[in-house]
Amino acid sequence: MSDELSNKIEDRQLQIGMVIFPGFTLQDLAGPQTAFGLHAKTHIIWKTMEAVPTDMGVTMNPTITIDDVPDHLDVLFVAGGGGTPEIMKDQELLDFIARAGKTATYVTAICTGSVLLAMAGLLEGYRAATYWPFYEPLIALGIEPSYERVCVDRNRITGGGVTAGIDFALQVIAELKGQDAAEFTQLVLEYDPQPTMHSGNPRTARPEIVAQIEGLWGRTDEAVRVANEHMARRAQLSKLTPA
Repeated sequence: MSDELSNKIEDRQLQIGMVIFPGFTLQDLAGPQTAFGLHAKTHIIWKTMEAVPTDMGVTMNPTITIDDVPDHLDVLFVAGGGGTPEIMKDQELLDFIARAGKTATYVTAICTGSVLLAMAGLLEGYRAATYWPFYEPLIALGIEPSYERVCVDRNRITGGGVTAGIDFALQVIAELKGQDAAEFTQLVLEYDPQPTMHSGNPRTARPEIVAQIEGLWGRTDEAVRVANEHMARRAQLSKLTPA
């Protein structure tokens, strides 16, 4: 981050917009929002002010609608979750994400939120991390997947699935406010992971465990189908558009 941008950010309160949707994963939002809330005004965004169900049934109340979001966000964040394949068809929300992303200083997502960024046209020419069963939809959208827990590609910052949210948030804070602010946040959250199991990555987990998870995610096939249809429509439109 340049010194000029840093000085501008320090002169005012940071504005972070966090997009949720029916079927989002609560931890995708909760971890980053807890970290961001130490440094910024966070806006929980949905199309209406009605409570939004997570993919586990807990509900979250938005704080603002897509019509009332500030014109400029320091960070646009999109959560992920089991509802992603259905939301990939929600053109109203995708149009909002596209608009907000064009003016945001940083465009970010966690988990399958990266697929929604791609559907909104915000990841063309960028690498992106996502929840590992969703590499295929990302590839179908023409995006190079990153297998990192957190991927930084210029002003696009994306994270892997669910628990990567705090790692992701610390990286975003480091970009916005510097290493000291990120380390301060890490200690406030007492973020010191020491897993008792070691199957949290498909490249290190036992093959039979990986197969079980893949069997649960029939929704990935639906996401690939929607992605392919999206790319086919784009190709058709490009043929109809004069050079």
